[in-house]
Amino acid sequence: MQTLTQLINGELSGATTIKISEGLESFPEQLFELTDTLEYLDLSSNKLTALPDDFNRFKKLKVFFVSENRFAIFPAVLGKCDNLQIIGFKSNLVTHIPNDAFHANFRWLILTNNQISSLPASIGKCSKLEKLMLAGNRLAALPKELANCNSLALLRIAANNLNMLPEWLVEMKSLAWLAFSGNNMINQKVESVAGVNIDQFQIQQLLGEGASGTIFKATSIDVNNQDEVAIKIFKGSVTSDGFPEDELQAYLAAGHHPSIVKLKSVIDLDEQGKKGLVMELIPAHFYNLGKPPTLNSCTRDVFDEDFKLSEQQLFEIAISMASVGAHLHERGIMHGDLYAHNVLVDDTGNTLFGDFGAASRYDKRDLALAFYLERIEVKAFGFLLDDLLSLCRANISAHDALCKLRDLCLSEDQQLRPGFNEILTELTLLRNS
Repeated sequence: MQTLTQLINGELSGATTIKISEGLESFPEQLFELTDTLEYLDLSSNKLTALPDDFNRFKKLKVFFVSENRFAIFPAVLGKCDNLQIIGFKSNLVTHIPNDAFHANFRWLILTNNQISSLPASIGKCSKLEKLMLAGNRLAALPKELANCNSLALLRIAANNLNMLPEWLVEMKSLAWLAFSGNNMINQKVESVAGVNIDQFQIQQLLGEGASGTIFKATSIDVNNQDEVAIKIFKGSVTSDGFPEDELQAYLAAGHHPSIVKLKSVIDLDEQGKKGLVMELIPAHFYNLGKPPTLNSCTRDVFDEDFKLSEQQLFEIAISMASVGAHLHERGIMHGDLYAHNVLVDDTGNTLFGDFGAASRYDKRDLALAFYLERIEVKAFGFLLDDLLSLCRANISAHDALCKLRDLCLSEDQQLRPGFNEILTELTLLRNS
């Protein structure tokens, strides 16, 4: 992170990346001295309310983050920034987006946790848009022009005021990861497990952190039951994926599956109803299959160059995940984040899957909706299978058949995509052949 003093003193001349967070109340004019070089600008966690009208002078700017500021209007000048691809306006006060504020080159747009009640029709010209984050707003409808965003693969619309998912939305050919919980579509509570008090555990080291919460290793203080567990503490009222309460409800509704990380109990953290989860502690020999997408890969996971899988691991992982997909959709649950970075495996291919932060429940009685939502998640599985094939070092005897199955899962025609039960049957046959 750089400082405003460095900028003023000319110490940042020629910089391609700038990050300044010092409670700025106005845009630093000295940044315009970097118009020929600046590609990445992060002014998050300041007090900005507007951008200069000539902000588009930054001809090389590709990435712009201004989260946790005080913008009430999304700056129209961003629609004039020809090379801008990634824009982050999370946790501002945005209520209005001008119709000319969007550009066809936008790839990743983050508007999480604002006060947006409508999107302009010009969203439809964002033909390269792959990732759209809208959780935690006031949207009661989505513009039909969004259907023109033919590259859109990941959409977060949880924690809004939507009454339904438009037919054109669930039929979008590129959509693979969708989160829509916390709207007005379904209100099915499931029976909760007994809550326990956080004081019943001794918190130990940090294990990890995600969009919705932080996970710690802990031990029960009960001398008769000193089990080691993992405790997830939710961060706040809304995340990039939705409400913590919806994650809890989806986890409970999922029930038991051998490849889903077991939920042991719910923790009551305070009198305001804040909660956490007590989960089984994953054995130390498990590791994350992949790493989350980068700014460059956008919607696709990344992997270490020297990481490889055996044929046995490929089949075990693929079959386990297809089984999880079938299990969840039979219960009217869309996971919404079926990614390698959420999959834990060991050297033999044993698989564990969790993180229900983006999970959404739907009415299985709506057969058309159920069909399309499962096929959206099948596309995500197709990308996972593609990753597995690229990582396998073995000369797989069923390689051509696996590639054919992958291609069906990724088909632009949702009618051609198999369901998870069909995928599970096919994978089992290929493994045993």
